[in-house]
Amino acid sequence: MSNASALWYFESVNLYDVLCPHKVKTMAERHTFNYFKKDQFIYFPDEPAQFIYMIADGRVRMGHYLEDGKEVVTAILGVGEIFGELALAGEENRRGFAQAMDDKTTVCPLSIQDLKQLMYDNRELSFKMLKLVGLRLMKLERKLELLVFKDARTRIIEFIKDSATWKGKKVGHETLIPTKLTHKDIAALTGTSRQTVTTILNELKGKNLINFDRRRILVRNLEDLK
Repeated sequence: MSNASALWYFESVNLYDVLCPHKVKTMAERHTFNYFKKDQFIYFPDEPAQFIYMIADGRVRMGHYLEDGKEVVTAILGVGEIFGELALAGEENRRGFAQAMDDKTTVCPLSIQDLKQLMYDNRELSFKMLKLVGLRLMKLERKLELLVFKDARTRIIEFIKDSATWKGKKVGHETLIPTKLTHKDIAALTGTSRQTVTTILNELKGKNLINFDRRRILVRNLEDLK
């Protein structure tokens, strides 16, 4: 497992299993799940940052607003993933928003005080949380680099290559990327249009560089994808 893949593994399954209050014996009785409808906001910019959240069901869209009001989507997260973790790094008020993407999106909140206590009692957990925060900052810097310096086609190709690095599974010379992202989702994440995403993915498919369906993207050879 590469360092990047190991980081993503820490980001998802491991931390959810360790942190979800419903799986911590000392917390299970006093915690409830929070349920959200599609497009309902879990938190807004400038709200006090008091919790981190674990996704038990559905998907959550993360983003922020520019000064001109334009929305920038920074991540789309699914079951087992964690968000709001910058509260641990000293974020007093939310800089961005978190929004449910599906009906009955279910999240479990964990207070920063409870998290710090868990980290105090578990050195390995502290290490993993530091990796999570560092990974998220790396991803954000990478996204900003693509949005500022790259054209639409390059953004989409680099998005596929980054996804392969973070979440891809090697199958011989090919790389399988499990994903439930729609073309609209990819457009939001790359700052492009849905039509542009569709056109470029079909072009790459026509050149036999990738194949894709609703659940996966298969990259024939990462070195040839450019």
